[in-house]
Amino acid sequence: MSTFEFSHVTDSVLRALPPPRYWRPLAKRIPISWQHIAVPRLLTQALASPDALHSLQPIVGRHIGIKVSDLGLSWVLSLDGERLLWSNSEPEATVSGSATDLLLLASRMEDADTLFFQRRLMLTGDTELGLLLRNLLDRMPWESFPLGLRIMLQRSSRLLLRARRAHQLRKVVA
Repeated sequence: MSTFEFSHVTDSVLRALPPPRYWRPLAKRIPISWQHIAVPRLLTQALASPDALHSLQPIVGRHIGIKVSDLGLSWVLSLDGERLLWSNSEPEATVSGSATDLLLLASRMEDADTLFFQRRLMLTGDTELGLLLRNLLDRMPWESFPLGLRIMLQRSSRLLLRARRAHQLRKVVA
């Protein structure tokens, strides 16, 4: 992280920012109908390049769960070939972790194996499907993601990581 990035946000401000688990009551108030629209649309835009969609063809029709444990949010999505769709089916495989860790994974600032072995990321259900998805996403060229999305993911990941560290330092000092 460059020294000037987020320099206007001090550690004291970040320590005052509540951790994601405190945002759970607000996150639970997001209407499910909005989540049905927004989550698949955002993820579909992230995977909009032909290369990205082509690399995910082995999971077409499969049901993948994403669980943001500290926010109490979970979704089941299925790829229909062109876009991700909300699914009411049971997930075949579910990836779960904190909002910060999932964002670090999405921004490629943390490796899935590192998060898994540190028990910050969990994979349940069909582990073969989960590993297939992880390998497909790992092989997907980062450049195929829209530039604006890459910038937003990395900056927000850095901010959340810095906030996490500020909270950890507060606990050590206290």
